[in-house]
Amino acid sequence: MNSIMQAAMNGFGQQDEANALIRLRDELVSLRVRAELRDNNSALMVHRLEHGLPVWVFVGYGGTHYSWQNAEKRHPVDDVKGAANVLAEYVAK
Repeated sequence: MNSIMQAAMNGFGQQDEANALIRLRDELVSLRVRAELRDNNSALMVHRLEHGLPVWVFVGYGGTHYSWQNAEKRHPVDDVKGAANVLAEYVAK
């Protein structure tokens, strides 16, 4: 595969990750959790309900999982509602 094709393929993966974060953000907002896409949709900043630092969420593990808390916490990207519920509970602590 030449370098141009490789760059294009990398871009497709990044777009898939961005779309996964967009879906998660939309689901969190429907649960009344403040979440903002950051850094060209490569990260999702989820605000805690009480005072404290926000939680940064990324798509990792080859695009298969949302991860946060230094990758100690993760959830499959194909279960957006489940991930949103877990994150909503996590930021409520």
